[in-house]
Amino acid sequence: MGVSLSKGGKVSLAKVAADAGISSLKRVLVGLGWSANRFDGGADFDLDASVFLLGANGKCRTDKDFIFYSNLIGPGIQHMGDERTGASEGDDEQIKVSLDDIPADIERIVFAVTIDKADERNQNFGQVEQSYIRLVDEDTGVELLRCDLGEDFSIETAVVFSELYRHNGEWKWNSILSGYSGGLAALCESYGIEVA
Repeated sequence: MGVSLSKGGKVSLAKVAADAGISSLKRVLVGLGWSANRFDGGADFDLDASVFLLGANGKCRTDKDFIFYSNLIGPGIQHMGDERTGASEGDDEQIKVSLDDIPADIERIVFAVTIDKADERNQNFGQVEQSYIRLVDEDTGVELLRCDLGEDFSIETAVVFSELYRHNGEWKWNSILSGYSGGLAALCESYGIEVA
């Protein structure tokens, strides 16, 4: 198991990889997992992972920089598909990132999870447990880092888990763990994506 990070934890990917005996990190897998709380009221939960590629202004350059269940491929990013129940073992959703293929003008890659139809079903992240995000070297399968969400979000319907960001030409990881109300639409708006 790799480095365990809490909220606000930052680490250099090169350092974490070197500590794991990996000389060059090219392709990583971001795995996200969760379970519905046993006291959730019985309605199905459908959590969705999304990725936002952000430029220096903190916004997506185009709609193609927003990767989610209806747009699975972006520059250097491949979303592996929507898991609609959260009942599978291990990661519920996975995103592949080819670090060398991320455009040079992308400074941050944000990983978020939202609850589909949260308002309609009266659901929030306080009803979700065992949520985590982890980073794996795709070539070796070694887990480099992991961050657990906890259950501190009683009204939030969207959570920005973490981000990859460039600093002096090097990729680093930041465990943000910040909740938002308004679901996916609110996140899209904050990152410059218009929602119809």
